[in-house]
Amino acid sequence: MKPLDRPSQLQRGEAKRPASDVETAEINLAFEDNRDASVVFGQYDQNLARLERRLGVIANANGNLVTIKGPPEACEQARHALETLHARAKLGHPVTLGDVDGAIQEGALQGSLFPKEPEVGRVVFEQIGTRRRGAVRARNAAQDHYLRTLKRHELVFAEGPAGTGKTWLAVGYAVLLLEQGAVERLILSRPAVEAGERLGFLPGDMRDKVDPYLRPIYDALADFMDSRMLERGMQTGMIEVAPLAFMRGRTLSHACVLLDEAQNATSMQMKMFLTRLGEGSRMIVTGDPSQSDLPAGHKSGLSEAIELLSGLEGIGHVVFTDADVVRHDLVRRIVGAYEDAARRPCTERLRI
Repeated sequence: MKPLDRPSQLQRGEAKRPASDVETAEINLAFEDNRDASVVFGQYDQNLARLERRLGVIANANGNLVTIKGPPEACEQARHALETLHARAKLGHPVTLGDVDGAIQEGALQGSLFPKEPEVGRVVFEQIGTRRRGAVRARNAAQDHYLRTLKRHELVFAEGPAGTGKTWLAVGYAVLLLEQGAVERLILSRPAVEAGERLGFLPGDMRDKVDPYLRPIYDALADFMDSRMLERGMQTGMIEVAPLAFMRGRTLSHACVLLDEAQNATSMQMKMFLTRLGEGSRMIVTGDPSQSDLPAGHKSGLSEAIELLSGLEGIGHVVFTDADVVRHDLVRRIVGAYEDAARRPCTERLRI
């Protein structure tokens, strides 16, 4: 086996093409550390199985060696994905199915930009890092564009289906700004709108009543912050999680302000929220226009704001699609099915 040209613990065999009418290739990758190999392959080789399904190759693992067979271009994509996952494993990070999808998309992007000399301009997706979570790299081109937009603009709109990482990455970036001292506090908000249900009277004080609506934001904060620091921040007011209705009349200076589920904000609420932006602040607005829970006849403030404000200086706009879903491969297919149904004529949907 020949060693890779760049420093690595991998060794790659030469591609072999058996005599056949269909052009195929074979690539061997050997990992020097069996523990890293186990992390890269996944439990019961589930990561290799994902590579096979996504790229149409055959990946057979034997100890610390994996053999990839299939179309030459797909084999190269699989090799690049495994090298990317190996670099992650060497840093002590886990390798999930979402990381596999991200490595595949990263390799596809690199191949489209540098098809002849992939090593000349290796594409590396943008990343953020917090003290508790460590480095978090974008898993696809849309997330990479999202993180770069967050770093360039004071106000960013992000729209797209569930599972694309809009809120999670926004919370991570907000925590990063707080830890770097770029802002003095975090203000995270959501409209308190029920998802097609009427929950009736909720017992407890004000916090008990609104916490169920804001639980997804608490979950994201817990991913990026130590529990003691999070609790201390909540007690001191450095971190504030509040319903959208509580934003009226405030001026939010030197803060990172996030509005999640913004498709459930009315036009007046959105205008009120956007005009809270104060000196030294950053604002992120996320939502999925296809999942509005507003009563019939009410226009979503998110769609209206994007239509009116996109293109203005200092404002960024990122659009995710069903192809960018990283939560679960089945979620991506579910979102795609609903979007396909929405695009079909009404008469055709009725016949189905």
